[in-house]
Amino acid sequence: MSSIASLKIGESGIISEDNQNSIPLKLLEMGCLPGAEVTLLQIAPLNDPMYVVVNGSHLAIRKEMAAKIKLMNLETQNGER
Repeated sequence: MSSIASLKIGESGIISEDNQNSIPLKLLEMGCLPGAEVTLLQIAPLNDPMYVVVNGSHLAIRKEMAAKIKLMNLETQNGER
């Protein structure tokens, strides 16, 4: 299982159900819910923060927080990739 912090630019993943308690309330309110698709758009020059899209919302989150949000691989989720 990977995390948002391990994504490369353009890669996507699905937020895992296993880590709902480790995601801060503010991120949950902004759409970082289990089952949501996350795509990494950009990384700042010093590798922090990371610019992601979660269900159509653009968010900048710190790499430290991104490492706490675990992802399921898209291959596991839909069997296509």
